[in-house]
Amino acid sequence: MTEQSNTLQSIDDILPIEKALPALMDAVRSSAMQTEEISGRNQPELRSFSVPIDISDPLGWLYRQDLFPKLYWMNREKSYWVAGIGAADRIELDTTGSNDRSFSTLDAEMNLKNPHARYFGGFCFNNEQRQDEPWSCFKSYVFILSLIQISFSGGETTLSCHLWLHPEEDHGNVYRRLLDALDSVRPSLEAPVPKMPEVLKVSYNPDWNRWKENCNRVLQSFAEGRMEKVMLARQTVLDFAEPFSPLLFLMKYPYPENSTYRFYFEPLPNHAFFSFTPERLYRRDGNVILTEALAGTVTKETVNADDQEASELLLNSEKDIREHRFVKDTIYQELQPVCSNIDMEETVQVLQLNRLAHLYTRCTATLRPEHCNDSTVLRQLHPTPAVGGVPRGKSMDKIMSIEPFSRGWYAAPVGWLSRDASEFAVGIRSALVSGKHVCLYSGAGLVEGSNPYSEWAEVDQKIGDILAITQQHL
Repeated sequence: MTEQSNTLQSIDDILPIEKALPALMDAVRSSAMQTEEISGRNQPELRSFSVPIDISDPLGWLYRQDLFPKLYWMNREKSYWVAGIGAADRIELDTTGSNDRSFSTLDAEMNLKNPHARYFGGFCFNNEQRQDEPWSCFKSYVFILSLIQISFSGGETTLSCHLWLHPEEDHGNVYRRLLDALDSVRPSLEAPVPKMPEVLKVSYNPDWNRWKENCNRVLQSFAEGRMEKVMLARQTVLDFAEPFSPLLFLMKYPYPENSTYRFYFEPLPNHAFFSFTPERLYRRDGNVILTEALAGTVTKETVNADDQEASELLLNSEKDIREHRFVKDTIYQELQPVCSNIDMEETVQVLQLNRLAHLYTRCTATLRPEHCNDSTVLRQLHPTPAVGGVPRGKSMDKIMSIEPFSRGWYAAPVGWLSRDASEFAVGIRSALVSGKHVCLYSGAGLVEGSNPYSEWAEVDQKIGDILAITQQHL
């Protein structure tokens, strides 16, 4: 397995995208005319072409493209983002089974790929659960190597494209498909972005009465000593007047400085899953992983608190400290069998968002050589107690038995991976868009002493940023 990479640059020039596209196409044509052949090789070859560009609105560029799938990823630090269209290669699974099987299957596939290629996508929260029809095009997992993408990393923005050449393929056809795709790219950013259509109806699944019943069932389990924590989720269903591009949610996000990951995956036109999540599942660089416990929430508007007051409330809340400790202790215990060194911070910190504040603790660990792969880390960490519960197996069973919908990709690992590195966030504060119907997903962590009324209000606040985009006040 080899890689050929071509970076095009005229001295130190950074090109506008209108000039970068023809330069990229020339490089692809030149590569296609080379006499080198790989037909006699047994391994596929990745060919990548890139050019530094100057672009101010990658989401606007992504919105105006007609090639699918579309994807977008931005890390929480905003130091790395990718906007991609089309698929040079994809890895997917579309059968029910255990999450462990999904993780292992993906790992086996990645071992056959070029170590430098980054694939973006996500998993189902619980692959043993039959998924509702709106999730039909998201599968057990899907990961995409974009055909064409704009990315920002190390302070530089580049336009690039990828070819995944198999020995048995007609390479001329592969090159022609890429050139046709590049020719279809719309570089102009001048077209106005439309307004979102009107919301005609808002409903809840479960409704308030069912929610209260579900919470009381979980609280009874606590009283009987069978569980310590369960995260229950709710759908807020918005019916719009007409279908629209789900990318408008990202383009109109009102709090760009919020410390959240941005994840967007649109496999088919007007069908997308997106997430504004504050929660890192883990980042892996070789055998070193960075993860964190994030649990315990205060709503600033409800308690009329600024950042400092919200921090004080959280750090002095017995209920939130206890909820956070469940997550922190569980992560430490789950990493012990696969890590030779675990450094869990002693001090609990507060992550500040626009409407909310969360308790969080960072953890760095070194994977043992025999466990240095993403399937091991995913198996150990997903679902965290922040989105599942304690103990894991019983809480997952409880969630399946009482939530009136399948979670799909909600609260599941979403992000990117390569052979040598990866980063996954937890897909919370998220939505599934299907035509003119939008399901917003959020949840609340129940522990002994939780109040159904307070948890319902917390769910409302967690999706407040997304609701603000629709200009609805619920």
